[in-house]
Amino acid sequence: MAIIITDECINCGACEPECPNNAIYEGAVDWKASDGTALKGMVVLKSGLKIDADAPQEPVSDDVYFIVADKCTECIGFHEEPQCAAVCPVDCCVPDDNNVESEESLLIKKTFLHGE
Repeated sequence: MAIIITDECINCGACEPECPNNAIYEGAVDWKASDGTALKGMVVLKSGLKIDADAPQEPVSDDVYFIVADKCTECIGFHEEPQCAAVCPVDCCVPDDNNVESEESLLIKKTFLHGE
């Protein structure tokens, strides 16, 4: 499953640089599928969203840091545990029960994002 950031987030920003997929953004900041990935041109994300990888997308949250589920691999293929959760001082990076994915699915997503 993807990780989400709860509204207990204190906006410290510790999580953002730890994400190997650039899936974490500051609240109210537009995100792009191409940020930190190999994605280019028109892409269809796991959720079914068809977008231009370089086109700015609406923020998931205006108040706190957020994770783009279509870019989150729970650090599978990079680290032993989600790095955002490991560095969060208030434990607000938690599994998203509404976005459950198998390890195999997360590895496929990693390959899709990075072309490896």
